[in-house]
Amino acid sequence: MEATLEMNPESCSADYVSGLLGAGINRISLGVQSFHDGELARLGRAHSVEQARAAFAATREAGCGNVSLDMMLWLPAQTRAACAASVEALVALAPEHASLYMLELYPNAPLREEAARRGWSQAPDEDAAAMYLDAFARTDAAGYEQYEISNVARPGRRSRHNLKYWRDGEWLGFGCGAHSTRGGVRWKNLSETARYVDAVERGAPVAETRRRLSVEERLGDALFTGLRLAEGIDVAVVGRRYGVDLEARYGADVGRFVDAGWMIAAGGRWRLTRAGMLISNELLSTFV
Repeated sequence: MEATLEMNPESCSADYVSGLLGAGINRISLGVQSFHDGELARLGRAHSVEQARAAFAATREAGCGNVSLDMMLWLPAQTRAACAASVEALVALAPEHASLYMLELYPNAPLREEAARRGWSQAPDEDAAAMYLDAFARTDAAGYEQYEISNVARPGRRSRHNLKYWRDGEWLGFGCGAHSTRGGVRWKNLSETARYVDAVERGAPVAETRRRLSVEERLGDALFTGLRLAEGIDVAVVGRRYGVDLEARYGADVGRFVDAGWMIAAGGRWRLTRAGMLISNELLSTFV
């Protein structure tokens, strides 16, 4: 069984991790985000690069042999060289797993507003593409396997709970604000801690929202998440599960994507190429 705890570097110590391991946690995920102090400051992070390195060392000192590091690419004012240096710093630590996300600044996001006030801008799209491709070329060279658009792992160290989502599985979420999906029903627990604790103590239901997904919604989720994986989807299996002829519905679109070099259709599977992963949001919107 995999039991993961996500931590910020500033709250990580060897003693704390030892206690977690004793309680049954066997995987630690650290949100390092960058290995440049200036970039961390722009992100509003509370830790420094030194603290990030110390946190990783603390997990090893405590005996944790399954550590994941989260990093962001395409940060405000980030150069291609700075991005490459951060990825190299991550690889040098040799974690078992890493998540490398392209930062998206959504409208009304505090960081977007802060960046506008201070005149920080993200590099042009062509530089963003180069950052992404270079980052995963570096993890390739270090022996990691890219198994999902933003995730790499050593052999046998893929994130098991995330694979459950991406492979169209069911899951139960425990705790405040946790989401669950089972039997075609999706629900979310109470977000307010006091209300959640009160409901648990009274033996009352803790779901705040609950709804049954339509077959089309479930199919869309299966395609959208499954095509994020490097392995892609088994076309026949997904089609049977939802009673849809995927070739008839999406074959023309998939053919265009294959011709453009964004997708591979072979052996009964559809999967994105790395070039396709770069524009995955645009491509995957076809299937939902």
